[in-house]
Amino acid sequence: MPSEKIAHLADRGVVSVTGRDSEKLLQGLVTNDLDALTEGEARHAALLSPQGKILFDFFVVRHGADYLLDVARSKAGDLVKRLTMYKLRADVAITDVSATYEVYAIWGGESATLFKERGIAYVDPRHPSLGLRLLARSEISHPIRSRDPSDSLAAYDALRVRLGVPEGGKDYALGDTYPHEANFDLLNGVSFGKGCYVGQEIVARMQNKTIVRKRAIKVSGVAPLTPDTDVLLGDVAIGHVGTVDGNSAIAMLRLDRAIEAQEKGQAITAAGVIVIPDVDALNRYRVSAAARASTVHPSS
Repeated sequence: MPSEKIAHLADRGVVSVTGRDSEKLLQGLVTNDLDALTEGEARHAALLSPQGKILFDFFVVRHGADYLLDVARSKAGDLVKRLTMYKLRADVAITDVSATYEVYAIWGGESATLFKERGIAYVDPRHPSLGLRLLARSEISHPIRSRDPSDSLAAYDALRVRLGVPEGGKDYALGDTYPHEANFDLLNGVSFGKGCYVGQEIVARMQNKTIVRKRAIKVSGVAPLTPDTDVLLGDVAIGHVGTVDGNSAIAMLRLDRAIEAQEKGQAITAAGVIVIPDVDALNRYRVSAAARASTVHPSS
């Protein structure tokens, strides 16, 4: 059997939310439902602006009576400030504890569950093939390492690209992206049945009334792609390339424009390389657009 693969996610940090009112505070703020969240379980979620755009994306992990938020390390301090702004008089303590934990991704092996003994482990809720994430205490004397020395953060990013799982700050811009555009509706990142939270009305409107024309999707190139380059239709930017793994990448793309180009036989390119959007993503858009059109203009 293949051994597990491990990546130390050095760009991830951890925020601690403790106190009697911690669940109440988070439940009223984040996109996912924390009700019935159990020890060692996590929710993929975001904190939105009042305009419904993602300010922070993270995992909410239950740890005893408290919560740990697995978030981009560069955003941990800002997340503490934002949550503190909403705290008011609630019995909650919010702390950046990034120095206390190291974050790991573990996937692809039958023995991955053994790592639960090394820290706070949870199944990545976005996709089954992403395996476990582990919050390990930094004082562990021997760093956790894979048996395969070729494993690295690059291998983890390659896995995300293959699965089409974007990350904030890499594949979509924090502060300028709606949850649907970042595939939160497809990757278990939003609850459409919970009570109110910041930005909820916008998210509900996009779910029920809007055609989502732009999404982060898998793309492939006829040659190696370059990260952080625009996707062009002629001279017009219709998207942007994020994480790259050779000829494959995740790109934020205007799906309607990509389909229009496809129907007209026009090429879309990035840094001079022809880009081919994921067929399944385009087909999902076609189905969604057709369904929305039928509700707006029902047949007589």
